[in-house]
Amino acid sequence: MEGTAEILEQLNKSGALQNLSPPMQTALFLGALVFIPAAIVCLTGYTRIVIVLSFVRRAVTSQEIPPNLVLIGIGFFLTLFVMGPTWEEIHNGAVGPYLDGKINGAEAFQKSELALKKFMLRQTRRQDLALFLHMSKSEPPQEPAATPLRVLVPAFVISELKTAFIMGFCIYVPFLLVDLVVASVLTSMGMVMMPPIVISAPFKILLFVVADGWHLVARALSTSFG
Repeated sequence: MEGTAEILEQLNKSGALQNLSPPMQTALFLGALVFIPAAIVCLTGYTRIVIVLSFVRRAVTSQEIPPNLVLIGIGFFLTLFVMGPTWEEIHNGAVGPYLDGKINGAEAFQKSELALKKFMLRQTRRQDLALFLHMSKSEPPQEPAATPLRVLVPAFVISELKTAFIMGFCIYVPFLLVDLVVASVLTSMGMVMMPPIVISAPFKILLFVVADGWHLVARALSTSFG
């Protein structure tokens, strides 16, 4: 995406975008829609949220409950909630003025990019950012907003993966203790042929419900982006 703003600015100045035929504009718009799923996954908190929710389901050992569609839906709307301040900043600083004709497309893109960079930089670890700066042989930016997206996006993604796995580990530990207790009790009773998971699964679900697990998970995910 490096240099995209300059290309958009040149196209706006030359009037090339406005002079395109309606079918060509429609084709470009539909082509841009292909990148929306990748943008949602790599430029927002969606990755962390979905991975943590998947860890919850595996820790409770509830098989496919809740189903994938439910987890994806919860992850999507939690992402909208977490990204709310960033969306508002993009709307107020870029989308709104662009629709009102106060700024052109290139300026709207630049302001949207800055808002996304601000969010991603808050969640990206320094060592991850330094790694990709080193591998890209780029000079350290003078200010955070000058970090190239081609460096920031992969650093942000691996930081999100690490954070999600840390949260998943913390979720797994209490349920692992339930498995250990059940396995110890079954062994002491001589029921070594009985799979511990058969007995521990109801206790895990009960523990999760009594602790109001979904409330705690949603709260932990939301506050982890602070």
